[in-house]
Amino acid sequence: MARIILELPAVFSFTTEIPVTINYINYGAHVGNDSMLSILHEARIRLLKSHGFSELNIDGLGLIITDAAVVYKAEAYQGDNLEVRIAVQDPNKYGCDFFYQVIHKDSGKEIARAKTGCVFFDYNAKKVSEAPKSFKDLFFN
Repeated sequence: MARIILELPAVFSFTTEIPVTINYINYGAHVGNDSMLSILHEARIRLLKSHGFSELNIDGLGLIITDAAVVYKAEAYQGDNLEVRIAVQDPNKYGCDFFYQVIHKDSGKEIARAKTGCVFFDYNAKKVSEAPKSFKDLFFN
């Protein structure tokens, strides 16, 4: 099977620090693959919150993750501090992609890079909806 290659954007619009707690650690004594998705989720929530949004309310619409890809570069351990950088890119009528770079805060070593695709969803109408203008204006203009 071919390896996933993720090209990262040159500029990230948001950065947050997330400590590696014991609940992120797997039987190999490092951050597990499932935990990395949780770390990315936490970072994405922080990005949205910094603009007054939540995953359930971006001008009345929710955000649904449609796909995810993670490329691991190094291990992270309990007690490490991670810097998660996020760029919002590739807009389309119904959504966009979030790109992430996870860096070890102290050493600067790249731990992982990832991408999650999303669509906007109207939970009342139970259907995919066009991206809200406020979101597009914030990230794509």
